[in-house]
Amino acid sequence: MEQDAETLIANMGARARHAATRLAGLPTADKAQGLRAAAAAIRADADAILAANARDVEAGAANGLSGALLDRLRLDPARLESAAKGVEAVATLPDPVGAVIDSSARPNGLKLSRVRVPIGVIGIIYESRPNVTADAAALCVMSGNAAILRGGSEAAHSNRAIHAAFARGLGDAGLPADAVQLVPTTDRAAVGAMLKADGAIDLIVPRGGKSLVARVQEEARVPVLAHLDGICHSYIDRAADPDMARDLAVNAKMRRTGICGATETLLIDRGFAGPAPVLAALIEAGCELRGDKDVRAIDPRIGAASEADWDTEYLDSILSVALVDGVEDAMAHIARHSSHHTDAIITEDAATAERFLNTVDSAIVMWNASTQFADGGEFGLGAEIGIATGRLHARGPVALEGLTTYKWVVRGSGQARP
Repeated sequence: MEQDAETLIANMGARARHAATRLAGLPTADKAQGLRAAAAAIRADADAILAANARDVEAGAANGLSGALLDRLRLDPARLESAAKGVEAVATLPDPVGAVIDSSARPNGLKLSRVRVPIGVIGIIYESRPNVTADAAALCVMSGNAAILRGGSEAAHSNRAIHAAFARGLGDAGLPADAVQLVPTTDRAAVGAMLKADGAIDLIVPRGGKSLVARVQEEARVPVLAHLDGICHSYIDRAADPDMARDLAVNAKMRRTGICGATETLLIDRGFAGPAPVLAALIEAGCELRGDKDVRAIDPRIGAASEADWDTEYLDSILSVALVDGVEDAMAHIARHSSHHTDAIITEDAATAERFLNTVDSAIVMWNASTQFADGGEFGLGAEIGIATGRLHARGPVALEGLTTYKWVVRGSGQARP
């Protein structure tokens, strides 16, 4: 099976490379028209896509998927329409391909510039969320890249239905259907083949649980753009507005508990005057709180936090809570336990906020905002292909610009190097 998987991915990679070469030279208007046609095809196939998704959700429930994972998997008419609108939104974004990053002239008359170009063939390995099929495809096409998608087995029917519609839309608009390919098997050997496909795939983007991302980072011979955990913190400073602190804490945790931008640890300054209403609001919203002894003294409904809780991405209605001695103590806690994804401060003290924003080493830092805004769409990037927490190439929500690299363009007038 391993050889079969390698042959499959090699063949898909060859077709993707040919499609990527075509995409790289297409005008922005042609790529945008292809995405609009793909969105129209998703809408036209809505009944079939939702029926396929219902099969996946039913199977997931029977197989014991958690409520959070079922929520990530489930589509309804509103979510599917949001996916179609997301594809259309990408079509309206500025095209990064061909943009001049900077330029200069040398004393010898050579004119140099750095120009954005597509990366080439992007492999996306993802779990649970079938909307990633449309999001990732749209971003790759608009940035001039071909995509090889490998979704999780729990969303196999949904992914096939969305991909079929998307590819048909591209073809109807005259774009190469091979620009977006879906790996037709859920066998794990296909993932291994993608990770070894150096030369056929230029970049791997994993979107899924910690075990998937860890495997990708351990085995890949292809560059990887990823994050392992979304251990996000919200810190309520002593100068926070109590009503704002309460509302943001509840939203950051409970709006959608299964996304990587959900707050997993709440830190509260001992000098903050209103911790009890914040904690009560979270409990009343259905959140299980686990705290240190000082937090448990505020509300007897709070359970004891273990040392492991501070390093846990719950993706559920569970939140760890600790009292800290000011912003320096909060930042020290974040430095020990953060996954460098998204961390927020709630305060009316601008100097304290700037200290936090400038010091915390995360891909996204926020002031007086819910960590649930850690999303490419909310950042005005259209859909996102993922959140990157590394320090090279792209960081935070990765959208069109993050899927490009650059080349140097040198224009001369006959210069020969002495």
